[in-house]
Amino acid sequence: MKNKYNKPDWVPRVEKAKKVLVVGASGGLGGSLVNLLIQGSECMVGAHGSSKNGNWQNDRVVLIQKTLSKEKDCLSLIDDFIVKAKQIDALVVLAGAINYSGHWLDISEDSWNKEIEINMSIPFYLARYAMKIMIKQKSGGKIVLSGTESSLHGGSEISFPYAIAKRGTECLVQGLAREGAPNNILVNGIRMGFIRSGFHQRWHKKSEEELRDRAEMVPLKRGGDPNEVAAMITYLLSSYGDFITGQMLPITGGDWL
Repeated sequence: MKNKYNKPDWVPRVEKAKKVLVVGASGGLGGSLVNLLIQGSECMVGAHGSSKNGNWQNDRVVLIQKTLSKEKDCLSLIDDFIVKAKQIDALVVLAGAINYSGHWLDISEDSWNKEIEINMSIPFYLARYAMKIMIKQKSGGKIVLSGTESSLHGGSEISFPYAIAKRGTECLVQGLAREGAPNNILVNGIRMGFIRSGFHQRWHKKSEEELRDRAEMVPLKRGGDPNEVAAMITYLLSSYGDFITGQMLPITGGDWL
């Protein structure tokens, strides 16, 4: 029997009135998470995009467009959301990129720094500032970062710098979780395998044939659906995830078994 994604007839939800900021909402994965949250939950969602925003026509969605290249940009983004939402209960960072398309042996210092900046430094700046605010709010909080299964296996000749940054993100999750625990701030990550979110087309320039070949490498013989990842994140954001912290949850279809 072939494994395939069948969308359930129910939607996971977070508690009423929560204020959730999704960084990277203009991507396929971030957009799926925003859609899932506004469909099933009575919460306010900050939908951030660096270059474009979704077409959400909903009073509970705060659209924020901002390019994130420095720490000050990250602080400004969170401040902008709080101006609208009055507080921040959860932060989800899904922004990431592979800007350098050559072999890592030839990467320049500038290109290396850009890969590390967007994939590890920016999540750090965002998470650290959000945690500081959550501590002051004294109401706990949730932080979810994104990782990749390939970081456990050294990446590829092209994605090696990206994999290094995402491996660093796993350490970041553990350190932040330890720091946040006394204030009931829970920090986790999602370690993704091959997800059909548009990432591979955008950053790897993969064709449909190449994507089908990649799916055949997965034991379940398909790519993951963005909604499957979004549902796992929503679970972590809900009260059902209140005893989970410092973990990287894999959603890989058995990749690298």
